[in-house]
Amino acid sequence: MTSAPILQVDEIAVTYSQIIPALRGVSLAVPEGAIVALLGGNGAGKTTTLKAISNLVRAERGELTGGRIVYRGADVTRVEPWTLVERGLVQVLEGRRCFAHLSVEENLRIGAFARRPRRAEIEADIERIYAIFPRLKVKRQTPAGLTSGGEQQMVAIGRALMARPALVLLDEPSMGLAPLVVEEIFEIVAALNRDEGVSFLLAEQNATMALRYAHYGYVLEGGRVVAQGASAELARLDALRDAYLGGKSVDYTARRVKRNGQSVPEAAVQIPEVG
Repeated sequence: MTSAPILQVDEIAVTYSQIIPALRGVSLAVPEGAIVALLGGNGAGKTTTLKAISNLVRAERGELTGGRIVYRGADVTRVEPWTLVERGLVQVLEGRRCFAHLSVEENLRIGAFARRPRRAEIEADIERIYAIFPRLKVKRQTPAGLTSGGEQQMVAIGRALMARPALVLLDEPSMGLAPLVVEEIFEIVAALNRDEGVSFLLAEQNATMALRYAHYGYVLEGGRVVAQGASAELARLDALRDAYLGGKSVDYTARRVKRNGQSVPEAAVQIPEVG
């Protein structure tokens, strides 16, 4: 993580319905041109973190009560979601959220509206998306609600790419998809990162898959970052593997893994029992 961050999140806190704490001082960074994984089980705070960054928590009676979010060097803590999209920060929501009654191509075109492109630019971008997702070109006139889960995920990502983002917040891209489709989606994410320089912050429960493609990772538990490190280092941690494979609660020692922004040799970090 030597590149300058395209995104810096400093000690953010989120509360729902004014009484339910969801995030308790989460800090993370996404370097320019990197894929960063946000790992954790259900209720860990992954989705809330992404929605806090994109300023969508208010739509679910949430409130950012502390901390700061910096995107491309500017404080965007209170910037409206549509303005963030115009600036190149786009979120792909959990569950894909396609417009079921609209065709695949109509869904894609919606993604371009925030930047107000000319018709020729839209057509060029549509063909670019079809080159990335050839399956969508075949289904271009099919209502999105009648396509497969994998195709809907491609529509959701393609719609985000129509905004020409610099940073994509990708929430649970593997949810409900067959393993081969999941691998296809992650290969596309890796290619977009490698070939076009798109940065990704992806929230994912499938830690094995996420760490295979990400450069760096953060582990969330109870609305806090409990561990962070290079993907290869996190993948070697026995306790992290146990937690995601249904093992027992265990303390682990994370050599060279940072905590609260500092390298902590032989620091015991608790991963809760899962399964």
